[in-house]
Amino acid sequence: MNDAADLSEQAASNDPEQGLAAVRALRALADRLEAVQVRNARDQGWSWQAIAGVLQLSRQAVHQKHSRS
Repeated sequence: MNDAADLSEQAASNDPEQGLAAVRALRALADRLEAVQVRNARDQGWSWQAIAGVLQLSRQAVHQKHSRS
């Protein structure tokens, strides 16, 4: 089983410490994946507005979070 699948399983744990730790790790993974894909989109000429639309966020929020990447 891969790490993401392991984390998903742990996030459903009845043990709150294990579950919450897995949720934190999944958030960190999602943030890293988002940064990679935003950079990919920008490299391909996507506008901040187009990226924001897919992520269902405001253009300003996406730009603020990722413009330094």
